[in-house]
Amino acid sequence: MEKSAALVKEIREYCKAHADAQKAKKWERYFKEGYDAWGLLDKENPLWNEKQAEWLEKYRGLGVQGFMKAGELLFAGGKYEEGALAIRFLKARRAELDSKAFVLLGKWFESGIANWAHTDVLCAEVLVPLVTSGQVTVNVLESWRASKHKFQRRASAVALLDLVKKGGNIKQLVEFVRPMMSDGERVVQQGVGWFLREAWKKEPKPVETFLLEFRDTAPRLIFQYATEKMTPGQKAKFKKEKK
Repeated sequence: MEKSAALVKEIREYCKAHADAQKAKKWERYFKEGYDAWGLLDKENPLWNEKQAEWLEKYRGLGVQGFMKAGELLFAGGKYEEGALAIRFLKARRAELDSKAFVLLGKWFESGIANWAHTDVLCAEVLVPLVTSGQVTVNVLESWRASKHKFQRRASAVALLDLVKKGGNIKQLVEFVRPMMSDGERVVQQGVGWFLREAWKKEPKPVETFLLEFRDTAPRLIFQYATEKMTPGQKAKFKKEKK
């Protein structure tokens, strides 16, 4: 814990010393849920290359659990760059992750993952490779579907995308999102719809059967995303019936 806190302290001292309030406003419009940043997102900033490599080496003795604890503290701070670094650290130690680590990873959502970008990058850089390689099973994501944290629920659907692209059982994967078809949060509906769209592109029939089942009950935003690549005629089948 002390070493994890020391890493976080170093990161924050660097960010505070190099903060750029003007640049921090650049990406605000993309985050309806709010955006708090140091203004260090430029790819050329040493934070993303020299400093990241320096910290990974200096604190390599933390192990994956130490970096996950550091990530919990970084996300709790609310600054965008700090969360992004936490994900990059974990990506570098991805080979050490297993199903048990997902319990710790869930704490990141409790402490502060609060936007679509961190959620989707975490999925792309960490969760998707782990699930696709079989390093962890889809079952570990089941509890995430009912999380009180909306971005954790979103992640449980987005993490399945690569399985769709790489030949996973579409019917089984579609059934996985069934509990989320009535979710009231927009970001979750987007994630579920995105997943269903990609599943439909791979194997339309089971997805269409599933969508018809929920045509009159599920939020329309899910259908907006799920049917995005369909023709107007195909989309018409999924319009909610007028009473």
